[in-house]
Amino acid sequence: MPMVTPPAGHVGPFAGLDVPWLLALRARTGRDHPFIVWTPFERPAVTLTYGAFHARVGALAAGLAKRGVKPGEFVLIHLDNCLEAILAWYACVELGAVAVTTNTRSAGPEIAYFAGHCGAVAAITQPAYAGAVAAHCPDIRWIAVTDNDGGEPAAAAAAPEKALRFDALFADAADRPVRPHDPLWPCSVQYTSGTTARPKAVLWTHANALWGAKVNAVHEDLRPEDVHLVHLPLFHTNALAYSVLAALWVGATAVVMPRFSASRFWATAAAHRCTWTSVVPFCVRALMERDIPKAHTFRLWGSAVCEPPTDAIFGVKTIGWWGMTETITHGIVGEANQPNTPMAIGRAAPEYEIRVVDDDGRPTPVGGTGHLRIRGIPGLSLFKEYLFNDQAMRESFDEDGYFITGDRITLLAEGFMKFADRDKDMLKVGGENVAASEIEQVIAPVPGVREVAVVAKKHPMLDEVPVVFIIPQGGVAGAPPAFADTVLAACRSALADFKVPREVHLVDDMPRSTLEKIAKAELRKRLEA
Repeated sequence: MPMVTPPAGHVGPFAGLDVPWLLALRARTGRDHPFIVWTPFERPAVTLTYGAFHARVGALAAGLAKRGVKPGEFVLIHLDNCLEAILAWYACVELGAVAVTTNTRSAGPEIAYFAGHCGAVAAITQPAYAGAVAAHCPDIRWIAVTDNDGGEPAAAAAAPEKALRFDALFADAADRPVRPHDPLWPCSVQYTSGTTARPKAVLWTHANALWGAKVNAVHEDLRPEDVHLVHLPLFHTNALAYSVLAALWVGATAVVMPRFSASRFWATAAAHRCTWTSVVPFCVRALMERDIPKAHTFRLWGSAVCEPPTDAIFGVKTIGWWGMTETITHGIVGEANQPNTPMAIGRAAPEYEIRVVDDDGRPTPVGGTGHLRIRGIPGLSLFKEYLFNDQAMRESFDEDGYFITGDRITLLAEGFMKFADRDKDMLKVGGENVAASEIEQVIAPVPGVREVAVVAKKHPMLDEVPVVFIIPQGGVAGAPPAFADTVLAACRSALADFKVPREVHLVDDMPRSTLEKIAKAELRKRLEA
Protein backbone atom coordinates (compact mmCIF):
# COMPACT_ATOMS: atom_id res chain seq x y z
CA MET A 1 0.00 0.00 0.00
CA PRO A 2 1.49 3.41 -0.91
CA MET A 3 1.99 5.84 1.95
CA VAL A 4 -0.49 8.67 2.23
CA THR A 5 1.02 12.10 1.65
CA PRO A 6 -0.90 14.88 3.42
CA PRO A 7 -2.23 17.56 1.06
CA ALA A 8 -0.73 21.06 1.01
CA GLY A 9 -1.90 23.06 4.00
CA HIS A 10 -2.71 19.96 6.08
CA VAL A 11 -2.06 20.47 9.80
CA GLY A 12 -1.76 17.24 11.79
CA PRO A 13 -2.50 16.87 15.51
CA PHE A 14 1.22 16.87 16.36
CA ALA A 15 2.47 19.50 13.90
CA GLY A 16 5.75 20.94 15.16
CA LEU A 17 5.97 18.40 17.98
CA ASP A 18 7.92 15.24 18.76
CA VAL A 19 8.81 13.02 21.73
CA PRO A 20 11.59 15.32 23.04
CA TRP A 21 9.07 18.18 23.05
CA LEU A 22 6.71 16.12 25.25
CA LEU A 23 9.45 15.17 27.70
CA ALA A 24 10.67 18.79 27.92
CA LEU A 25 7.09 19.95 28.51
CA ARG A 26 6.67 17.57 31.43
CA ALA A 27 10.06 18.58 32.86
CA ARG A 28 8.86 22.20 32.89
CA THR A 29 5.31 21.65 34.18
CA GLY A 30 5.97 18.81 36.65
CA ARG A 31 9.68 19.03 37.35
CA ASP A 32 9.53 17.52 40.84
CA HIS A 33 6.78 14.98 40.14
CA PRO A 34 7.99 11.34 40.06
CA PHE A 35 8.05 9.93 36.53
CA ILE A 36 9.98 6.65 36.66
CA VAL A 37 10.25 4.56 39.81
CA TRP A 38 12.61 1.66 39.10
CA THR A 39 12.05 -1.22 41.53
CA PRO A 40 14.78 -3.87 41.07
CA PHE A 41 14.30 -7.05 43.06
CA GLU A 42 17.71 -7.04 44.74
CA ARG A 43 18.37 -3.33 45.17
CA PRO A 44 16.54 -0.30 46.65
CA ALA A 45 14.04 1.50 44.42
CA VAL A 46 15.27 4.47 42.41
CA THR A 47 12.96 7.42 41.68
CA LEU A 48 13.57 9.90 38.87
CA THR A 49 11.39 12.99 38.76
CA TYR A 50 10.46 14.46 35.40
CA GLY A 51 13.19 17.05 35.81
CA ALA A 52 15.85 14.51 36.73
CA PHE A 53 14.81 12.10 33.98
CA HIS A 54 14.92 14.88 31.39
CA ALA A 55 18.43 15.82 32.48
CA ARG A 56 19.67 12.21 32.37
CA VAL A 57 18.18 11.70 28.89
CA GLY A 58 19.88 14.88 27.68
CA ALA A 59 23.24 13.76 29.05
CA LEU A 60 22.90 10.34 27.40
CA ALA A 61 21.77 11.83 24.08
CA ALA A 62 24.80 14.14 24.16
CA GLY A 63 27.02 11.15 24.88
CA LEU A 64 25.58 9.12 22.01
CA ALA A 65 26.25 12.02 19.67
CA LYS A 66 29.86 12.21 20.89
CA ARG A 67 30.19 8.49 20.18
CA GLY A 68 29.28 9.20 16.57
CA VAL A 69 25.61 8.21 16.47
CA LYS A 70 23.82 10.42 13.95
CA PRO A 71 20.15 11.24 13.39
CA GLY A 72 18.49 8.53 11.33
CA GLU A 73 20.93 5.79 12.40
CA PHE A 74 19.68 2.69 14.20
CA VAL A 75 20.71 1.69 17.73
CA LEU A 76 19.95 -1.79 19.06
CA ILE A 77 18.52 -1.78 22.62
CA HIS A 78 18.74 -5.37 23.80
CA LEU A 79 17.81 -5.05 27.48
CA ASP A 80 15.50 -6.59 30.02
CA ASN A 81 13.34 -4.14 31.96
CA CYS A 82 15.66 -1.70 33.69
CA LEU A 83 16.15 2.01 34.13
CA GLU A 84 18.85 1.98 31.45
CA ALA A 85 16.37 0.62 28.88
CA ILE A 86 14.04 3.58 29.35
CA LEU A 87 16.87 6.13 29.34
CA ALA A 88 18.35 4.57 26.20
CA TRP A 89 15.06 4.70 24.26
CA TYR A 90 14.36 8.33 25.09
CA ALA A 91 17.97 9.39 24.49
CA CYS A 92 18.00 7.79 21.04
CA VAL A 93 14.80 9.51 19.97
CA GLU A 94 16.00 12.83 21.43
CA LEU A 95 19.11 12.60 19.26
CA GLY A 96 17.00 11.64 16.24
CA ALA A 97 18.41 8.12 16.10
CA VAL A 98 16.02 5.19 15.74
CA ALA A 99 15.65 3.03 18.86
CA VAL A 100 15.41 -0.67 17.95
CA THR A 101 14.01 -2.61 20.91
CA THR A 102 14.47 -6.37 20.65
CA ASN A 103 13.16 -9.36 22.55
CA THR A 104 15.84 -10.51 24.97
CA ARG A 105 14.70 -14.12 24.60
CA SER A 106 15.92 -14.04 21.00
CA ALA A 107 18.53 -16.55 19.89
CA GLY A 108 21.87 -15.49 18.45
CA PRO A 109 20.84 -15.78 14.77
CA GLU A 110 17.74 -13.70 15.49
CA ILE A 111 19.86 -10.97 17.08
CA ALA A 112 22.11 -11.09 14.03
CA TYR A 113 19.10 -10.64 11.77
CA PHE A 114 17.76 -7.66 13.75
CA ALA A 115 21.09 -5.82 13.70
CA GLY A 116 21.88 -6.67 10.10
CA HIS A 117 18.43 -5.93 8.73
CA CYS A 118 18.19 -2.41 10.15
CA GLY A 119 21.91 -1.70 9.87
CA ALA A 120 22.40 -0.94 13.56
CA VAL A 121 25.52 1.12 14.24
CA ALA A 122 25.68 0.43 17.98
CA ALA A 123 24.07 -1.71 20.67
CA ILE A 124 23.14 -1.18 24.29
CA THR A 125 22.79 -4.37 26.28
CA GLN A 126 23.54 -6.05 29.62
CA PRO A 127 26.19 -8.53 30.81
CA ALA A 128 24.01 -11.61 30.26
CA TYR A 129 23.58 -10.81 26.56
CA ALA A 130 26.78 -8.91 25.74
CA GLY A 131 28.64 -11.97 24.47
CA ALA A 132 25.81 -13.00 22.15
CA VAL A 133 25.38 -9.48 20.81
CA ALA A 134 29.11 -9.15 20.14
CA ALA A 135 29.36 -12.57 18.51
CA HIS A 136 26.36 -12.10 16.21
CA CYS A 137 26.61 -8.38 15.40
CA PRO A 138 30.13 -7.98 13.99
CA ASP A 139 29.33 -4.85 11.98
CA ILE A 140 28.29 -2.60 14.85
CA ARG A 141 30.80 0.03 15.93
CA TRP A 142 30.51 -0.43 19.68
CA ILE A 143 28.51 -2.13 22.45
CA ALA A 144 27.59 -0.41 25.70
CA VAL A 145 27.02 -2.80 28.61
CA THR A 146 25.20 -2.01 31.87
CA ASP A 147 26.62 -3.07 35.23
CA ASN A 148 23.62 -5.26 36.10
CA ASP A 149 21.17 -7.76 34.66
CA GLY A 150 17.71 -6.29 35.07
CA GLY A 151 18.63 -4.90 38.47
CA GLU A 152 20.35 -8.06 39.65
CA PRO A 153 24.13 -8.30 40.14
CA ALA A 154 25.82 -9.44 36.96
CA ALA A 155 27.83 -12.63 36.87
CA ALA A 156 31.53 -12.11 36.21
CA ALA A 157 32.26 -12.47 32.50
CA ALA A 158 34.88 -11.21 30.09
CA ALA A 159 33.75 -8.04 28.36
CA PRO A 160 33.42 -8.22 24.55
CA GLU A 161 36.16 -6.53 22.53
CA LYS A 162 33.98 -3.58 21.46
CA ALA A 163 32.38 -3.13 24.87
CA LEU A 164 32.29 -0.01 26.98
CA ARG A 165 30.47 0.77 30.19
CA PHE A 166 26.96 2.14 29.81
CA ASP A 167 27.73 4.78 32.44
CA ALA A 168 30.61 6.00 30.27
CA LEU A 169 28.16 7.07 27.56
CA PHE A 170 26.87 10.06 29.50
CA ALA A 171 28.13 13.55 28.68
CA ASP A 172 27.01 17.03 29.75
CA ALA A 173 23.25 17.55 29.52
CA ALA A 174 23.96 21.14 28.43
CA ASP A 175 25.27 19.63 25.17
CA ARG A 176 22.05 17.71 24.44
CA PRO A 177 21.38 17.63 20.68
CA VAL A 178 19.01 20.24 19.30
CA ARG A 179 17.15 19.59 16.06
CA PRO A 180 13.88 20.79 14.52
CA HIS A 181 10.74 19.11 15.85
CA ASP A 182 9.56 16.81 13.06
CA PRO A 183 6.60 14.54 13.88
CA LEU A 184 7.23 12.38 10.81
CA TRP A 185 10.89 11.68 11.66
CA PRO A 186 11.55 7.95 12.34
CA CYS A 187 11.41 7.18 16.04
CA SER A 188 11.64 3.47 16.83
CA VAL A 189 11.46 -0.07 15.47
CA GLN A 190 9.98 -3.21 16.95
CA TYR A 191 10.35 -6.60 15.29
CA THR A 192 7.13 -8.59 15.21
CA SER A 193 7.36 -12.31 15.92
CA GLY A 194 7.21 -14.40 12.78
CA THR A 195 5.99 -17.94 12.20
CA THR A 196 7.20 -19.06 8.77
CA ALA A 197 8.84 -15.82 7.61
CA ARG A 198 11.42 -13.48 9.04
CA PRO A 199 10.09 -11.00 11.63
CA LYS A 200 8.91 -7.70 10.16
CA ALA A 201 10.38 -4.42 11.40
CA VAL A 202 7.54 -2.10 12.41
CA LEU A 203 8.69 1.51 12.03
CA TRP A 204 7.09 4.25 14.14
CA THR A 205 7.42 7.96 13.59
CA HIS A 206 7.48 10.50 16.42
CA ALA A 207 3.84 11.23 15.56
CA ASN A 208 3.11 7.52 16.08
CA ALA A 209 4.69 7.67 19.53
CA LEU A 210 2.77 10.82 20.46
CA TRP A 211 -0.41 9.24 19.12
CA GLY A 212 0.19 6.23 21.34
CA ALA A 213 0.89 8.46 24.33
CA LYS A 214 -2.23 10.61 23.93
CA VAL A 215 -4.77 8.04 22.75
CA ASN A 216 -3.68 5.35 25.21
CA ALA A 217 -4.05 7.87 28.03
CA VAL A 218 -7.56 8.75 26.85
CA HIS A 219 -8.64 5.11 26.44
CA GLU A 220 -7.27 4.25 29.89
CA ASP A 221 -8.75 7.33 31.61
CA LEU A 222 -5.26 8.11 32.94
CA ARG A 223 -4.81 11.12 35.21
CA PRO A 224 -1.73 12.93 36.58
CA GLU A 225 -2.26 11.36 40.01
CA ASP A 226 -2.22 7.82 38.60
CA VAL A 227 0.63 5.41 39.33
CA HIS A 228 1.01 2.86 36.54
CA LEU A 229 2.65 -0.45 37.51
CA VAL A 230 4.75 -1.69 34.58
CA HIS A 231 5.87 -5.33 34.66
CA LEU A 232 5.50 -6.39 31.01
CA PRO A 233 8.61 -6.15 28.78
CA LEU A 234 9.63 -2.66 27.69
CA PHE A 235 10.67 -3.89 24.25
CA HIS A 236 6.97 -4.42 23.49
CA THR A 237 4.27 -1.90 22.56
CA ASN A 238 2.21 -2.66 25.67
CA ALA A 239 4.75 -1.45 28.23
CA LEU A 240 6.37 1.13 25.95
CA ALA A 241 3.21 2.88 24.72
CA TYR A 242 0.22 1.69 26.74
CA SER A 243 2.09 2.33 29.99
CA VAL A 244 5.17 4.58 29.92
CA LEU A 245 4.30 6.91 27.02
CA ALA A 246 0.69 7.20 28.25
CA ALA A 247 1.92 8.12 31.73
CA LEU A 248 4.25 10.71 30.20
CA TRP A 249 1.40 12.31 28.25
CA VAL A 250 -0.65 13.10 31.38
CA GLY A 251 2.28 13.62 33.76
CA ALA A 252 1.63 10.45 35.79
CA THR A 253 4.10 8.03 37.41
CA ALA A 254 5.34 4.70 36.03
CA VAL A 255 6.59 2.11 38.55
CA VAL A 256 8.76 -0.32 36.58
CA MET A 257 9.49 -3.88 37.71
CA PRO A 258 12.25 -6.03 36.18
CA ARG A 259 9.60 -8.51 35.05
CA PHE A 260 6.28 -9.87 36.18
CA SER A 261 6.52 -11.59 39.55
CA ALA A 262 3.38 -12.92 41.21
CA SER A 263 5.18 -13.06 44.56
CA ARG A 264 6.21 -9.37 44.37
CA PHE A 265 3.24 -7.89 42.50
CA TRP A 266 1.00 -6.95 45.42
CA ALA A 267 3.83 -5.80 47.68
CA THR A 268 5.22 -3.51 44.97
CA ALA A 269 1.75 -2.16 44.19
CA ALA A 270 1.11 -1.43 47.86
CA ALA A 271 4.49 0.21 48.46
CA HIS A 272 3.93 2.69 45.63
CA ARG A 273 0.13 2.97 45.84
CA CYS A 274 -0.34 1.85 42.24
CA THR A 275 -3.66 2.64 40.59
CA TRP A 276 -3.29 1.16 37.08
CA THR A 277 -1.66 -1.81 35.42
CA SER A 278 -1.80 -3.82 32.23
CA VAL A 279 -1.99 -7.59 32.57
CA VAL A 280 -2.05 -10.57 30.24
CA PRO A 281 -3.81 -13.89 30.93
CA PHE A 282 -0.59 -15.45 32.19
CA CYS A 283 -0.36 -12.79 34.92
CA VAL A 284 -3.96 -13.30 35.99
CA ARG A 285 -3.51 -17.06 36.30
CA ALA A 286 -0.35 -16.63 38.35
CA LEU A 287 -1.95 -14.05 40.67
CA MET A 288 -4.89 -16.38 41.24
CA GLU A 289 -2.48 -18.81 42.85
CA ARG A 290 -1.33 -16.20 45.39
CA ASP A 291 -2.99 -14.58 48.38
CA ILE A 292 -5.00 -11.58 47.21
CA PRO A 293 -5.09 -8.56 49.55
CA LYS A 294 -8.49 -7.48 50.83
CA ALA A 295 -7.71 -3.86 49.98
CA HIS A 296 -5.50 -2.17 47.40
CA THR A 297 -5.31 1.12 45.48
CA PHE A 298 -5.89 -0.16 41.92
CA ARG A 299 -8.85 1.45 40.16
CA LEU A 300 -8.45 -0.09 36.68
CA TRP A 301 -6.64 -2.89 34.90
CA GLY A 302 -6.25 -3.32 31.15
CA SER A 303 -6.23 -6.77 29.59
CA ALA A 304 -7.42 -8.97 26.74
CA VAL A 305 -11.09 -8.99 27.82
CA CYS A 306 -13.56 -6.72 29.59
CA GLU A 307 -14.70 -7.47 33.11
CA PRO A 308 -13.78 -11.14 33.44
CA PRO A 309 -15.13 -13.17 36.40
CA THR A 310 -11.82 -12.61 38.19
CA ASP A 311 -12.66 -8.92 38.65
CA ALA A 312 -14.82 -9.89 41.62
CA ILE A 313 -11.92 -11.82 43.11
CA PHE A 314 -9.30 -9.11 42.60
CA GLY A 315 -11.66 -6.27 43.42
CA VAL A 316 -10.81 -4.18 40.37
CA LYS A 317 -12.48 -3.42 37.03
CA THR A 318 -10.71 -4.65 33.91
CA ILE A 319 -11.20 -2.99 30.54
CA GLY A 320 -10.51 -5.16 27.52
CA TRP A 321 -8.71 -4.08 24.41
CA TRP A 322 -7.28 -5.21 21.13
CA GLY A 323 -4.24 -3.69 19.45
CA MET A 324 -1.07 -4.50 17.58
CA THR A 325 2.42 -3.09 17.25
CA GLU A 326 1.20 -1.73 13.92
CA THR A 327 -1.68 0.21 15.53
CA ILE A 328 0.36 1.74 18.39
CA THR A 329 -2.77 1.88 20.56
CA HIS A 330 -6.08 0.03 20.89
CA GLY A 331 -8.24 -0.27 17.79
CA ILE A 332 -10.93 -1.88 19.93
CA VAL A 333 -11.30 -0.97 23.60
CA GLY A 334 -13.65 -1.30 26.56
CA GLU A 335 -15.28 1.56 28.46
CA ALA A 336 -13.46 2.81 31.54
CA ASN A 337 -16.52 4.49 33.06
CA GLN A 338 -19.43 2.42 31.73
CA PRO A 339 -20.40 -1.25 32.01
CA ASN A 340 -18.98 -3.52 29.32
CA THR A 341 -20.16 -6.83 27.96
CA PRO A 342 -18.18 -9.33 30.07
CA MET A 343 -15.46 -11.20 28.17
CA ALA A 344 -15.75 -8.88 25.15
CA ILE A 345 -12.68 -6.97 24.00
CA GLY A 346 -14.63 -3.73 23.71
CA ARG A 347 -16.08 -1.54 20.97
CA ALA A 348 -14.42 0.02 17.93
CA ALA A 349 -12.20 2.89 19.03
CA PRO A 350 -13.41 6.20 17.56
CA GLU A 351 -9.93 6.98 16.25
CA TYR A 352 -10.04 4.15 13.67
CA GLU A 353 -12.24 2.61 11.00
CA ILE A 354 -12.99 -1.04 11.75
CA ARG A 355 -14.33 -3.67 9.35
CA VAL A 356 -15.32 -7.28 10.08
CA VAL A 357 -15.86 -9.24 6.87
CA ASP A 358 -16.20 -12.81 5.57
CA ASP A 359 -13.84 -14.54 3.16
CA ASP A 360 -15.47 -12.72 0.23
CA GLY A 361 -15.29 -9.28 1.84
CA ARG A 362 -18.97 -9.12 2.79
CA PRO A 363 -19.93 -7.52 6.14
CA THR A 364 -20.32 -9.95 9.03
CA PRO A 365 -23.72 -9.82 10.78
CA VAL A 366 -24.19 -9.54 14.55
CA GLY A 367 -23.52 -12.96 16.01
CA GLY A 368 -21.19 -13.87 13.16
CA THR A 369 -17.42 -14.16 13.05
CA GLY A 370 -15.24 -12.54 10.43
CA HIS A 371 -11.83 -11.15 9.56
CA LEU A 372 -10.78 -7.96 11.34
CA ARG A 373 -9.53 -5.07 9.21
CA ILE A 374 -8.52 -1.63 10.49
CA ARG A 375 -7.84 1.66 8.71
CA GLY A 376 -5.94 4.65 9.98
CA ILE A 377 -3.34 7.17 8.82
CA PRO A 378 0.15 5.72 8.19
CA GLY A 379 2.77 7.48 10.26
CA LEU A 380 0.14 8.74 12.70
CA SER A 381 -2.51 6.24 13.82
CA LEU A 382 -0.91 3.33 11.95
CA PHE A 383 2.77 2.44 11.73
CA LYS A 384 4.76 4.19 9.03
CA GLU A 385 5.95 1.07 7.24
CA TYR A 386 7.59 -2.33 7.45
CA LEU A 387 11.21 -1.28 7.20
CA PHE A 388 12.87 -2.35 3.93
CA ASN A 389 9.97 -4.67 3.10
CA ASP A 390 7.76 -3.31 0.33
CA GLN A 391 6.29 -6.74 -0.37
CA ALA A 392 4.99 -7.09 3.18
CA MET A 393 3.46 -3.62 2.91
CA ARG A 394 1.63 -4.53 -0.29
CA GLU A 395 0.34 -7.80 1.13
CA SER A 396 -0.78 -6.32 4.47
CA PHE A 397 -3.41 -3.91 3.13
CA ASP A 398 -6.57 -4.59 1.13
CA GLU A 399 -7.69 -2.63 -1.93
CA ASP A 400 -9.51 -0.09 0.27
CA GLY A 401 -6.47 0.67 2.43
CA TYR A 402 -7.52 -1.42 5.44
CA PHE A 403 -4.75 -3.20 7.32
CA ILE A 404 -5.28 -6.98 7.33
CA THR A 405 -4.78 -7.92 10.97
CA GLY A 406 -4.94 -11.71 10.68
CA ASP A 407 -7.41 -11.81 13.59
CA ARG A 408 -11.01 -13.00 13.56
CA ILE A 409 -13.68 -11.22 15.57
CA THR A 410 -17.21 -12.16 16.64
CA LEU A 411 -19.71 -9.29 16.57
CA LEU A 412 -21.92 -8.94 19.64
CA ALA A 413 -24.87 -6.69 20.49
CA GLU A 414 -24.44 -2.95 21.14
CA GLY A 415 -21.27 -2.75 19.11
CA PHE A 416 -19.20 -4.99 21.37
CA MET A 417 -16.80 -7.50 19.89
CA LYS A 418 -15.25 -10.73 21.08
CA PHE A 419 -11.92 -12.11 19.96
CA ALA A 420 -12.42 -15.39 18.12
CA ASP A 421 -9.04 -16.59 16.86
CA ARG A 422 -6.15 -15.93 14.56
CA ASP A 423 -6.57 -16.85 10.91
CA LYS A 424 -3.66 -19.23 11.31
CA ASP A 425 -5.51 -20.91 14.21
CA MET A 426 -8.18 -22.16 11.82
CA LEU A 427 -7.80 -25.86 11.13
CA LYS A 428 -8.98 -27.52 7.92
CA VAL A 429 -10.28 -30.94 8.97
CA GLY A 430 -11.58 -32.98 6.04
CA GLY A 431 -12.88 -29.83 4.34
CA GLU A 432 -14.43 -28.45 7.56
CA ASN A 433 -13.18 -25.23 9.14
CA VAL A 434 -12.44 -25.71 12.84
CA ALA A 435 -11.44 -22.89 15.19
CA ALA A 436 -8.77 -23.89 17.68
CA SER A 437 -10.34 -21.50 20.19
CA GLU A 438 -13.65 -23.36 20.08
CA ILE A 439 -11.97 -26.57 21.23
CA GLU A 440 -9.85 -24.71 23.80
CA GLN A 441 -12.98 -23.15 25.33
CA VAL A 442 -14.41 -26.63 25.90
CA ILE A 443 -11.23 -28.00 27.47
CA ALA A 444 -10.29 -25.01 29.64
CA PRO A 445 -13.10 -25.55 32.25
CA VAL A 446 -12.29 -29.26 32.70
CA PRO A 447 -11.17 -29.74 36.32
CA GLY A 448 -7.42 -30.04 36.53
CA VAL A 449 -6.64 -28.03 33.37
CA ARG A 450 -4.34 -25.09 34.01
CA GLU A 451 -3.56 -24.09 30.42
CA VAL A 452 -4.51 -25.45 27.01
CA ALA A 453 -3.43 -24.97 23.40
CA VAL A 454 -4.88 -26.64 20.31
CA VAL A 455 -2.85 -26.84 17.11
CA ALA A 456 -3.14 -28.62 13.79
CA LYS A 457 -1.30 -31.81 12.92
CA LYS A 458 -0.92 -32.87 9.31
CA HIS A 459 -3.04 -35.87 8.33
CA PRO A 460 -2.69 -37.91 5.10
CA MET A 461 -6.45 -38.06 4.44
CA LEU A 462 -8.07 -35.19 6.34
CA ASP A 463 -5.40 -32.57 5.65
CA GLU A 464 -5.27 -31.58 9.34
CA VAL A 465 -6.54 -32.88 12.67
CA PRO A 466 -6.66 -31.11 16.04
CA VAL A 467 -4.12 -31.99 18.72
CA VAL A 468 -4.18 -30.55 22.24
CA PHE A 469 -1.36 -29.67 24.63
CA ILE A 470 -2.35 -29.28 28.29
CA ILE A 471 -0.50 -28.10 31.37
CA PRO A 472 -2.32 -29.85 34.26
CA GLN A 473 -2.80 -28.23 37.64
CA GLY A 474 0.09 -29.56 39.70
CA GLY A 475 2.04 -30.58 36.61
CA VAL A 476 2.16 -33.80 34.65
CA ALA A 477 3.16 -35.82 37.71
CA GLY A 478 0.05 -34.68 39.57
CA ALA A 479 -2.45 -35.41 36.79
CA PRO A 480 -4.99 -38.21 37.45
CA PRO A 481 -4.33 -41.49 35.60
CA ALA A 482 -7.32 -41.05 33.25
CA PHE A 483 -6.96 -37.30 32.81
CA ALA A 484 -6.61 -37.43 29.02
CA ASP A 485 -9.73 -39.60 28.78
CA THR A 486 -11.66 -37.06 30.86
CA VAL A 487 -10.60 -34.27 28.50
CA LEU A 488 -11.62 -36.23 25.41
CA ALA A 489 -14.98 -37.12 26.98
CA ALA A 490 -15.68 -33.43 27.54
CA CYS A 491 -14.85 -32.74 23.90
CA ARG A 492 -17.04 -35.55 22.60
CA SER A 493 -19.97 -34.25 24.62
CA ALA A 494 -19.66 -30.67 23.36
CA LEU A 495 -18.15 -30.84 19.89
CA ALA A 496 -18.77 -32.45 16.53
CA ASP A 497 -16.68 -35.56 16.03
CA PHE A 498 -14.30 -33.95 13.55
CA LYS A 499 -13.47 -31.30 16.17
CA VAL A 500 -12.44 -33.77 18.87
CA PRO A 501 -8.64 -33.81 19.35
CA ARG A 502 -6.87 -36.88 18.02
CA GLU A 503 -4.08 -36.62 20.60
CA VAL A 504 -3.68 -35.23 24.12
CA HIS A 505 -0.18 -34.20 25.19
CA LEU A 506 0.35 -33.42 28.87
CA VAL A 507 3.29 -31.08 29.42
CA ASP A 508 4.79 -29.14 32.32
CA ASP A 509 5.45 -26.03 30.23
CA MET A 510 4.86 -24.61 26.77
CA PRO A 511 7.03 -22.49 24.47
CA ARG A 512 6.31 -18.79 24.85
CA SER A 513 6.51 -15.77 22.60
CA THR A 514 6.15 -12.07 23.44
CA LEU A 515 4.03 -11.32 26.55
CA GLU A 516 4.08 -15.00 27.54
CA LYS A 517 1.66 -15.99 24.77
CA ILE A 518 1.89 -19.65 23.82
CA ALA A 519 4.09 -20.03 20.75
CA LYS A 520 1.85 -22.32 18.72
CA ALA A 521 4.32 -22.38 15.86
CA GLU A 522 6.76 -24.15 18.17
CA LEU A 523 4.09 -26.68 19.19
CA ARG A 524 3.44 -27.42 15.51
CA LYS A 525 7.16 -27.99 15.02
CA ARG A 526 7.12 -30.52 17.88
CA LEU A 527 4.39 -32.43 16.10
CA GLU A 528 6.26 -32.37 12.81
CA ALA A 529 9.35 -33.70 14.55
